[in-house]
Amino acid sequence: MNKGATPADARSFVVTNRSVLAIAVPMTLAYLTTPLLGLVDTAVVGQFGDAALLGGLAAGALIFDVVFTSFNFLRSGTTGLVAQAFGRDDALEEQAVFWRAVLIAVVAGIVLAALSPMIAVGGQWFIDGGPRVSEAMDTYIRIRLLAAPFSLINYAVLGYVLGRGEGGLGLMLQLVLNGINIALCFLLGLRFGWGVAGVAWATVAGEFLAMLLGLAIVVRRFRRAPHLPRYRLLDTKAFLRMLSLNRDIMIRSFSLLAAFALFTRQGAQFGTVTLAANAVLMNFFLVAGYFLDGFATAAEQLAGRAIGARASEPFRQAVRLTLFWGFGLAGGATLVLLLGGANLVAVITTSLDVRAVADVYLPWAAFTALSGVLAFQMDGVFIGATWSRDMRNMMLLSFLAFVAALLTLAPVFGNNGLWAALHVFLLVRGLSLLAILRLRVRAAF
Repeated sequence: MNKGATPADARSFVVTNRSVLAIAVPMTLAYLTTPLLGLVDTAVVGQFGDAALLGGLAAGALIFDVVFTSFNFLRSGTTGLVAQAFGRDDALEEQAVFWRAVLIAVVAGIVLAALSPMIAVGGQWFIDGGPRVSEAMDTYIRIRLLAAPFSLINYAVLGYVLGRGEGGLGLMLQLVLNGINIALCFLLGLRFGWGVAGVAWATVAGEFLAMLLGLAIVVRRFRRAPHLPRYRLLDTKAFLRMLSLNRDIMIRSFSLLAAFALFTRQGAQFGTVTLAANAVLMNFFLVAGYFLDGFATAAEQLAGRAIGARASEPFRQAVRLTLFWGFGLAGGATLVLLLGGANLVAVITTSLDVRAVADVYLPWAAFTALSGVLAFQMDGVFIGATWSRDMRNMMLLSFLAFVAALLTLAPVFGNNGLWAALHVFLLVRGLSLLAILRLRVRAAF
C-alpha cells in the first residue's frame, strides 16, 4: 500500500512516472468499481422480472447521482487543500482541513437526509415515469438519502487520503465500501427479497461501515500527530477559503451536468433510436472518463503539494507527466473504440436499429477521450492548486461555447452536429485552462 512521502521529504520531493502511477493506477481501479456497483444493483433488481422496478431504480439512481455529484467538492476540494498543507509540512493544517470538511459533510448530509421526501417528490415530477415507477423510485431515494451524512464524510476521508498521495489506501477504502455494498445487495435484495429497498439499504450500510473504517484510520493517525487547537480548526479565514473553493467546484459540477443533460435532451429530438444510440456511445466516453479521472487525481495531489512547497519544477513535472500519461491512455482508448467499438455496441444492445445508428456515430464517441483528456487533467491541476475561480469561469465559458455550437450545428448537421458540439465543449474547457496556466504558474512561483 502506498503510504505517500513522509512530511520531512515534502519540500524536496521529485515527481516521477512512478509517483504519478502510484496515485493514478489504484484510483482508476477504485473509480471503476462504481459502474460495477451500478451493474450489480441493476442485475439484482432485474431478477424480479418487473420493468417498473428497474425503471424506478434507474430513475432514483439518476436523481441521487445529480444530488451527490454536486457535493463532490468535499472530495476534490479537500484533496487540494490537504495536498498543499502536506507540501509545506503543516501537519496541523492537514488535520484542520479534514475536520472542516467533516463538519460541512455532517451539516449538508443531515439537511439532505431531512429533505429526502421533497427530493423524492421532485424526482418523480421530473422523471414522470408512471405510478409504479414513481413508487419504486420514491422508496429508493428516501432510503438511500439516509446515508447522505455517511457518504459525504467518506468524501472527506477520501479527499484527505488522496491529498497525502496515498492512492493504495484510497483504493482499499473504495473496495471496502463497494464490496460491502455489493455483498449486502445480494443478501438484502435477493436472499431476503427486499428488491429496490434492499438495494438502497445495502448502500446505507456500506457507506456507514466504510465511514467507520475511514474515520478509525484517520483518527488513529491524528492521535500520533500534534494536538489541533480549537482556534486553528475554527479559523474563519480558512473556513471561508474552503467554502469559496467548494462553491466554485459545485458551480463547475452543475455546469458539467447541465451540458450532458442538454446533450441528452437534444438527442431525444432526433428520435428514440438516435437517443438510444447516443446513450450507448456515451457509455464509452464515461468509461474512458474513469481512467482519465485517475490521472486527474494524480494531478490534484502532485500540483497541490508543489504549490504548498512552493516548488516550481515539481509542479511543471507533475503537469507534464500527467498530461503525457493522460494522452497516452486516451489515444489507446480511441484506437480500441475505432477498431472494436462496433463489437462492443453489439454486446450492449441487441436492437439492430440502435446498432446501425450507433455504428454511424461511433468515430465521434471514439475521439471524445482525446478531446477530453486536457479538460480532465487541467481540472486536476487547477483543483490541486486551488485556482478554483479560473476553473469555474472557464467551465462557464465552455458551457456557453457548447450551447452556441449546439444551436448552430445541430439544426444543420443533425446528430453529427450534436456530437461536434460536445467536442467543442471538451476542447474549450481544456485549452482555456491551459492558456491561463502560464500566468498562474508565473504568479505562484
